[in-house]
Amino acid sequence: MRTVATICLLFALMLSSSLLLARTDSKPSTRALADTVGFAHRAWQMDSVMARISSLNRDDLARTEQPAGTAWRAAICPHDDYTYAGWLYPAVLRNIKAKTVVIFGVSHKAWRHKLENRLVFDSFSAWRGPYGKVTVSPLRDELINRLPTGMVIVHDQMQSEEYSVEALIPFLQYQNRDVEIISILVPSMDFERMQTISRHLAKALFAVMNQKNLRWGEDVAILISSDAVHYGDEEWGGYNFAYYGTGAQANELAEAHDREIISTCFESKLTEKKVARFYAYTTNDDNFKEYRWSWCGNYAISVGLLTALDFQKLEKSAPLTGVPIAYATSITQPHLKVDDLGMGETAIATPRHWVGYPAVGFR
Repeated sequence: MRTVATICLLFALMLSSSLLLARTDSKPSTRALADTVGFAHRAWQMDSVMARISSLNRDDLARTEQPAGTAWRAAICPHDDYTYAGWLYPAVLRNIKAKTVVIFGVSHKAWRHKLENRLVFDSFSAWRGPYGKVTVSPLRDELINRLPTGMVIVHDQMQSEEYSVEALIPFLQYQNRDVEIISILVPSMDFERMQTISRHLAKALFAVMNQKNLRWGEDVAILISSDAVHYGDEEWGGYNFAYYGTGAQANELAEAHDREIISTCFESKLTEKKVARFYAYTTNDDNFKEYRWSWCGNYAISVGLLTALDFQKLEKSAPLTGVPIAYATSITQPHLKVDDLGMGETAIATPRHWVGYPAVGFR
């Protein structure tokens, strides 16, 4: 009887274990879409978006004097609805030549998960793209393993809710079907913490790339997702971002302020002093969790560029040179027609609610 009972117990335990494994294995390994309105998520949508952007002939609004074959080592790209910011994506991303792209994204709702002072990774094996799955680079896990425990967290829910990385993927995949990504979300942290984390991340990335004989710009690139100022006093969730007030003159002053940030912080030789200046422009001196000037990527840009600078020092390569490619806003340009593609807007665009868009490459 004991033998039979033992066999039954073992069988029950095995069955329980099998069910547990089945539940674990059934967890989706492909990161699903967060925004199917503002961004293209099907191949035919993306093909149409690119055809329409090509017909706009916006080269007169962007710096196009880059020599053929220019490959950005790092770049800043907007992530707003394609109808508003569509043409700026390829304006900067066409010079991302690397197969593996490390994308620093915004953590718009990190407060929900009480996330701060750590880099946020995911554990997905792929992300959904319009042309099929986009593979997550195996370098991701090697980076995580090389980073100090207190500087990193794997948080699939945060990664699944956030759209700032997702926005860039269709354009990256359009120009390279074999692109691989590493998504790193950057929640709030003070500048000193950023400097520490960036040094460790650059060191880890340098070691992994050296081990695999990967070249910066050619094999691996750094890409930062960020819109510029969020301006106005209308439909900002109770916040008032009308720093200069409202009206045509106030909007012109706000746009000029954005352009000043881009020219003084990103143009020409990149330095840590310039990154610190950008952080000071955008982040409240008394509370690093609050904006001084509402660029949603104030943390992502700072950490991404500090990492690029630290990597450049380790590599002993040429200094990074910033090239402001273009700047636009959601109310100063015609909107791309997308409603017939099953796409649309996720927010309004009015003189009292608008967003700025930076497009900057670093060679």
